[in-house]
Amino acid sequence: MLDAGLSGRRITSLMKQVGLEPRELDAILLTHEHSDHVMGSGVLSRRYKVPIYANENTLACSNIGPVNDPVIFQTMHSFSIGPFSIRPLPISHSAAEPNAFHITCDDISFLLATDLGRVNDEIFSALREVDLVMIEANHDVDMLIHGPYPPALKSRVRSDHGHLSNIDCARALWATFNEERRIFLSHLSKNNNTPELARRTVARTLGCDEDSVDCLLHPRDVRSMRV
Repeated sequence: MLDAGLSGRRITSLMKQVGLEPRELDAILLTHEHSDHVMGSGVLSRRYKVPIYANENTLACSNIGPVNDPVIFQTMHSFSIGPFSIRPLPISHSAAEPNAFHITCDDISFLLATDLGRVNDEIFSALREVDLVMIEANHDVDMLIHGPYPPALKSRVRSDHGHLSNIDCARALWATFNEERRIFLSHLSKNNNTPELARRTVARTLGCDEDSVDCLLHPRDVRSMRV
């Protein structure tokens, strides 16, 4: 499991909806310590004896209580869990030591890259290689500017340590264009974005059909993707 930002009860319920049980988990990997990424991780680890994987700074700053068999990894140093090879990549965000994850299994590769203030060289490199990317399209700039957030929060979201806008996400995907790569947009703001707007922005920049760009379309949306 990559991050666990809902309550343990909610995560358990969502897993059961798709035929999975928490006791089947081999690991929970944490990108960074913010509550919307770690909220349920401690509960799941203790209740189902699932090891938590995180870098030392993230684990130290995560308010999740004692966990079962924590495993400390180092950014940019690959490690394995079963058939998966996982490389934690540095990202720019207001956290202790945030990571993206570049994951490979057999001949398939995947990138999870959310909470990006900007796209750095490591993320650009991974984007060129992967078959499937789950990348942040957090906000529409106009909606953010004219939205309800106070000025200080708007500045923080737009900063190099904040969140990636729809257009910056689209530009990064365009600069690393791969016709075969599957795209899933994530971490969309409830206040400053819509799934339709995010998909439209990315699709128009890439010159592709909106159906080629996926994301969760409503709060109860549950789906799987095959490469």
